[in-house]
Amino acid sequence: MTGSLSSSKGPLWRGRALAVLGILLCAFSLRSAVASLSPVVDLIGEDFEVSAAVLGVIGTLPPACFAVFGILTPDLERRLGIERLTVIALTAITAGLIGRSLATDSIGLLAGTAVVFAGVGMANILLPPLVKKYFADRIGLMMTVYTATMAFSTFVPPLVAVPLADAAGWRFSLGIWAAFAFAGLIPWLVMLFRPGAPAGAAATAGVDDATFDADDGTDDAVLAATGPIATAPTNRRLVARLARIPLVWALAFTFGTSSTMAYVSFAWLPSIMIDTAGVDAATAGFMLSLWAFIGLPAGLVVPVLVVRFQATRPLFVIGSVGALVGLLGLLLFPRPELLWLWMTLFGLVGVSFPLALVLISIRTRTPDSAVLLSSFVQSAGYVLAAIFPVLVGILHDVTGGWTIPILAVIAVLVLTFPAGIAAGRRVTIEDEWERRHGTW
Repeated sequence: MTGSLSSSKGPLWRGRALAVLGILLCAFSLRSAVASLSPVVDLIGEDFEVSAAVLGVIGTLPPACFAVFGILTPDLERRLGIERLTVIALTAITAGLIGRSLATDSIGLLAGTAVVFAGVGMANILLPPLVKKYFADRIGLMMTVYTATMAFSTFVPPLVAVPLADAAGWRFSLGIWAAFAFAGLIPWLVMLFRPGAPAGAAATAGVDDATFDADDGTDDAVLAATGPIATAPTNRRLVARLARIPLVWALAFTFGTSSTMAYVSFAWLPSIMIDTAGVDAATAGFMLSLWAFIGLPAGLVVPVLVVRFQATRPLFVIGSVGALVGLLGLLLFPRPELLWLWMTLFGLVGVSFPLALVLISIRTRTPDSAVLLSSFVQSAGYVLAAIFPVLVGILHDVTGGWTIPILAVIAVLVLTFPAGIAAGRRVTIEDEWERRHGTW
């Protein structure tokens, strides 16, 4: 038996236009804030020294901040509310981007970047629960639009950062992205200060119980808001419970591997291609953009395929196997004329990111549970993502080549494969707990 909705889906925009705009502008700011700095580092270095140590810290700041603020966000959300905390996160991103563009030394650059990623770390956790709260009847569609927006904002900044810097200076190139974060503030501020209940209440109420098969382990059409919920225990008790649920760890490893592939690629993929294939920096940068671009169609199709067609496991296999073949091709046949093929195949790992995000939304019954699950999964995943770019650099320095670092990245993909298959089980974390321990 497959799940179904007994009530028709509400129009996406009716009563929720501000939520749509707020989610999309926030999603755009998450990746543009990360991807807009590295292309203009050399130009910044013409004004003041940016040491290798500072660059190394900046490279590890995103996943490190994401992990730390992923832990803090659920308590902050419980005290302040999800909309207020979203405003705080976007304010931090806006202020950090402006501060970074005004930096006069490497310390100012580092401080502005830290503020940016503190805000991004909070917003990372909040977006899946926001989708669940306001669009419980349209999770597949909104996750599609949201993850596609993130993919779009990943490959656009590297393409335009240098032309913008050449035309108006590196400060403008860095600061322009603050406009999107500031624009994202406006819908949430309007919703906070207007009278009446949040628009998401009606959307969530329109979703009936979902049922699902126990035999095939694929996703249901919707797993949002399933059944009556017992009185929720405190956040601290819930976090302790999450750590005892195998499904949660499967989701965390799946998300962590996706993030690891992204940050290893942003940090080292151009250098790997330059050293192994003998291409120039411009070609390596273009190939990195090609790798990132593959995430755009993935963001468009993955949420719909998961929510509507229950395709979690096939998608995970396609992404993992494609990435393995791409990395092996880069390792064994690093020819310039084949790089486009290896980057396209390796880019299929971009399937894992929207897959992990939509699973966070549909593997819980309520928005509150989604906040906690999002926090746990992303914090644990970003710890792995913070470690591996540094580890790849160390392995390269020790061995003097890229064979061992690439094999280490391949090992992560292989070791995560069982977790990805387990994450395809069509149950919620509340179901898992109740099956093992009783009432949630």
